[in-house]
Amino acid sequence: MTNWNCYYLAPSIEDALQALAKAKGPARLVAGGTDLLLELQQGRQAVVDTLVDVTQIPELNTLEVRAGRLFIGAAVPLHRLVDVSLVRQHAQALVEACGQVGGPQVRNVATLGGNVAHALPAADGSIALHALDAQAELAGINGRRRLPLTDLYLGPGRSILAESGELLVGFWLPLGQPGQASAFRRVMRPQGVALPVLNLAAWVQRDGDRLAGVRIAVGPAGPKPLRALQTEQTLLGQPLDEPTLAKANESLLGEARFRTSPQRATAEYRRHLAGVLLRQVLALAWERAGNEIPR
Repeated sequence: MTNWNCYYLAPSIEDALQALAKAKGPARLVAGGTDLLLELQQGRQAVVDTLVDVTQIPELNTLEVRAGRLFIGAAVPLHRLVDVSLVRQHAQALVEACGQVGGPQVRNVATLGGNVAHALPAADGSIALHALDAQAELAGINGRRRLPLTDLYLGPGRSILAESGELLVGFWLPLGQPGQASAFRRVMRPQGVALPVLNLAAWVQRDGDRLAGVRIAVGPAGPKPLRALQTEQTLLGQPLDEPTLAKANESLLGEARFRTSPQRATAEYRRHLAGVLLRQVLALAWERAGNEIPR
């Protein structure tokens, strides 16, 4: 016995939306299925009537520079993001994040759209995209819209996609410029727990010895991926030295909400790791920003 009645392979965005609307019972979109199918098998997701497969839709598999931004289709598998030089050139943090999701078999099928749509507060791809100031493009019966990635999230495992019935088309990222760079790091338990103890991504723009721009994302530090806006303001316009880093660490601990997880770590340990990762990621992004954009 399967956990669904109908499996539809959609050839286009319009067909996928029509299939969702015409389903006789609960329907879900599926691409890599590394989260959804497992949860259905384990009974952690309600049985669905229809699964709509979007992996064959051309636009959702597109990875290109479009209209002056980097566009990444929602069905692009993670291994492509790790391997393609275009992503390393403009979004190094995303390369590093996607390269640490699961093992090679998982990365061959798991998609960036699925990583985001699953709406976990510490999903590696989501954390990197937040630091890279990504926008999400959604398609619905009434048309398309683009919104900041942060607006997708409602809480742990909850996004606006299920409530709106929209399809995640892809992501729009600013192109990297000289003096700009990003980085990502995570800490995880070695015993096979897939979710990170803590992860952190940063994007910086250098102006001489000062931070002319900075974006930081961290998780899990609350019910949704956290853009550390107060910490960014603390760093803005400052040199990347120890006094600045100490103030940034204090600010981050003030706005993040770390909790104890019996399977992963205590809140106290996560607070310690936050300072370690903040220093590591900022130092790496700062160093990269002083060099040419990687090719």
